[in-house]
Amino acid sequence: MTTDLHGPLSAYAARLHATIGDRHHVASPLGAWLLLAVCATAADSDPAAEDLADALGTDLASAAEAARTLLDAPHPLVASATALWHRPGQGSRGSTEWRAALPTTTDVGVLPDQAGLDAWAREHTHGLIDTFPLKVSSDVVFALASALATQISWATPFDLTDAHALGAGSAWARGLRRALRSPSHGHRCAIVSDTRAGDVIVHAAPAQTDNGPGLVVLSVAAAPQVPPAEVLAVAYNLSAGAADGAQPAGSRSLFDLPLGETPLWTLSEERVRTRARDGREERHTATLPCWSARSEHDLTAAALGFPAATAALAKALSQPVLGFEARQAAMARYGRYGFEAAAVTGMFGLVSLPPEGVARTAELRFGHPYAVVAVATDTRADGATGPWHGVPVFSAWVAEPEDVPEDDASER
Repeated sequence: MTTDLHGPLSAYAARLHATIGDRHHVASPLGAWLLLAVCATAADSDPAAEDLADALGTDLASAAEAARTLLDAPHPLVASATALWHRPGQGSRGSTEWRAALPTTTDVGVLPDQAGLDAWAREHTHGLIDTFPLKVSSDVVFALASALATQISWATPFDLTDAHALGAGSAWARGLRRALRSPSHGHRCAIVSDTRAGDVIVHAAPAQTDNGPGLVVLSVAAAPQVPPAEVLAVAYNLSAGAADGAQPAGSRSLFDLPLGETPLWTLSEERVRTRARDGREERHTATLPCWSARSEHDLTAAALGFPAATAALAKALSQPVLGFEARQAAMARYGRYGFEAAAVTGMFGLVSLPPEGVARTAELRFGHPYAVVAVATDTRADGATGPWHGVPVFSAWVAEPEDVPEDDASER
């Protein structure tokens, strides 16, 4: 399942990061993808279903099954949650078959108020996300949400070094005092050749675990002129192997590279005692800055799939949806001793509703004699009215009612 999901997630990440652009940010393509995949059970063979499958990068049944598998068997280091909420009295409409296919962990219930939505975001992100990314209003008829969060300690913490180790050409080196330096063991580093991005540098830091499921945070840098989208694509490509602890495909031997400085590394050589079989030992270290980010992302672009997901869910719920909102709030913090990150993704289905108030209903009964007037209307295409407009054509006084004819008693 992991291999099957990696391709669709990589493709979706490319779409999402492309809409965000080159600014400093953090996002969770998985959080958005899971929300779409939960909607996959509600879609059928209409254009919305085709658009949804295109965004998911796989067929709807496979996407729904992948979401169920992930959410119903949560990772011990990644808290995950999904929820579907609806207006009171409006949650029982439409087919119930798609509901049965939802992940069993998906909360289904009445739409909370804003305080309730914010509390849900805090609860399912260990307090890392304070507020839900969307503001609820009377126009919201249903909402779908996902949350992901992790807080890990490194299996081996970083050492510290002077920020000048980031390189003479780095503006960061002049603006920072200290940076992180990979320890002598426990982290993995490599120089990898990629057909699109050229040579890239790779650092992988694993989480501290009890020899069970874990988490590896992969950092990938390319030459400064390489577009961010290509570097992100390389990182996603390498992430599959990083989960297995394997040497990255395309790793270069240090003895195939020239000594000296590049924008990405400094390569030196010295005489040492070594047990390497050929007498040539390769060592890697890495210097990275600490970093943190808080971001919010608009997910309404058609390529991200939320218009299609809204249409599918509206049809399944038999709700008259006229619009939608979709946003993600995300944060991350990368430091010497660990990493934490969280994301909450929300989608609202909207209708134009009046403000809440009090309604009275009058059933009008024509049970005694009454008058009838047939009035002509005569409105032209340009909005003007013609001579017949408002002219009473027929009038009557109804005093002898009749029963409905048999021919009119059945549907036509």
